[in-house]
Amino acid sequence: MQLASAVDPQLADLSNKLIYSAMVVYTLAMFAHMIEWTFGSRGGVAVRSKEQAGSLAETVAAAEQQATDKAAKKVTVTVAEAGGGTTTLTRTAVAGEGATVVTSGRGADEVDGPGAAGTNEKADLAGRIAISLTVLAALLHVGGIVTRGLSVSRWPWGNMYEFSCAFAFAMTAAYLVLLAAKKNVRWLGLPVVLAGLLTLGIATTVLYTDSEQLVPALHSPWLAIHVSTAIFCGGAFYAAFIATLLYLGKDSFDKRMAAGLTTGPLGTSASIWRRLPAASTFDKLSYRINALVFPLWTFTIIAGAIWAEAAWGKYWEWDPKETWSFITWVAYACYLHARATAGWKGRKAAYLALAAFACWLFNYYGVNIFVTGKHSYAGI
Repeated sequence: MQLASAVDPQLADLSNKLIYSAMVVYTLAMFAHMIEWTFGSRGGVAVRSKEQAGSLAETVAAAEQQATDKAAKKVTVTVAEAGGGTTTLTRTAVAGEGATVVTSGRGADEVDGPGAAGTNEKADLAGRIAISLTVLAALLHVGGIVTRGLSVSRWPWGNMYEFSCAFAFAMTAAYLVLLAAKKNVRWLGLPVVLAGLLTLGIATTVLYTDSEQLVPALHSPWLAIHVSTAIFCGGAFYAAFIATLLYLGKDSFDKRMAAGLTTGPLGTSASIWRRLPAASTFDKLSYRINALVFPLWTFTIIAGAIWAEAAWGKYWEWDPKETWSFITWVAYACYLHARATAGWKGRKAAYLALAAFACWLFNYYGVNIFVTGKHSYAGI
């Protein structure tokens, strides 16, 4: 097979400059999102959070004191799991007429928070600036990817550096598409920008490879098919991972509020968690993303096997990359099965989702960096 044309050093250099410029703008967007979250804590939601937390603690303390003073009165605690795995706690002082009932948690009536900015106008402005900066960074980012490919006249994901740049862009692009579709996902801005920035940082410092031609085995139409689907799956799995983490945090926050505590997990501010969507929203979002992407991940593995047969003469040789791709597939299959099984919704299934993403992450970084195999030619 005839190799592509020689490397164009000017386009390769332009690609590097565009990627570095995108990193600078992503950094500015990250700071703007941080300002959005900070000023949002001064809005009406934050004030109500403190008032409600204080009122709840005082009422619970009064109920417990009432139970202590009168033996006839006792406080019972009932915990009920809602459909999304959230918890509703009810404390009742049993005393006939005039019994005090304290209910916290939203259960079936839970609603999503107003978002990072809350009701603060300055925070909302900072959030809009952050989105504008993210769009600008994404344009610079995709320019760097395109010029990288043009510099060698091939698809720009032939090694770990190029794959990482495309993966970071996939995360950002998915977030911006959801915003353009009028979805209430601005809370994703900070984790997406931060993850994209870290991915590009690792790519430019640890994984960087000069723009060059590929080994003969990679000159195949399957490069565009197999690797592009892997990039898309990675971006989607990351979004589901963030939603899973936030579900666990929001679920813990709801339980702490129901118990009369005034702070979120790890001592975080209650106003942060009240501005986020409901726990059930995170749970459903994570499940739907993983369920949607799982068939595509299956196709990615099948496409890789077809490409392997064309390049090496065998569909499957239990190469480390193949093995861990299959392990990742099994892990997500277990999660989806558990999620659909009674008794495994909520936190149990969420832990399986985290384990599955850990398998994907090791397959992405660990196998290429620390394990020797046929995919070692990928430019690390």
